[in-house]
Amino acid sequence: MATTKNIDEIASVYAQSLLEVCDRQGGNAAAESCAEELRDFAEIVRADKRFAEFLKTPILGNDKRRAALDRIVKGRVSDLVYRFLNVIAAHGRAGRIADIADAFDALLQERLGRVEVDMFTVDGRASDEVIATVKARVKEAFSKDAVLHQYSDPNMIGGVKLRIGDQLIDGSVATQLRNMHETVASRGTSRIRTRLGDFLS
Repeated sequence: MATTKNIDEIASVYAQSLLEVCDRQGGNAAAESCAEELRDFAEIVRADKRFAEFLKTPILGNDKRRAALDRIVKGRVSDLVYRFLNVIAAHGRAGRIADIADAFDALLQERLGRVEVDMFTVDGRASDEVIATVKARVKEAFSKDAVLHQYSDPNMIGGVKLRIGDQLIDGSVATQLRNMHETVASRGTSRIRTRLGDFLS
């Protein structure tokens, strides 16, 4: 994740090129397989700051970075993804691999009539009933099937938060309590003003 996100033009160009290659080599099935591999690789990049820095640091030349990346991924990903990662590295875009993976995933989900949804709960394990409700609401709002990714947020008291693209839909208990507090405080201030007005009139 998710995160589907704000995607720039450079990432979109590479993603579109890969999607066209997938269409020639197996259609949506090939594209879904590539998306899964790229998603896994992007997660590794995001989880390892040293690796992420290695991919984008200007200190290393493209040839050295490409050779090192080759040793890391060769034999661990499909031939198509391997060649694609090499093209990205050869063009000096290795530091953008995670962004390109996001862009590719977004293009594919759009094509398949799906939307990526990051769902946050306290323990990252929503009940089947909550999942069904979220999927139904997303379908109603976006006319697309939700692809849910569950995450834990220990700072939440309860409830659910959803992130769809750059939209955050907060239904957590903490937010509800905060809104309730603000409403009560606002009403209290309004009553004080009314009483003061009555007193002065």
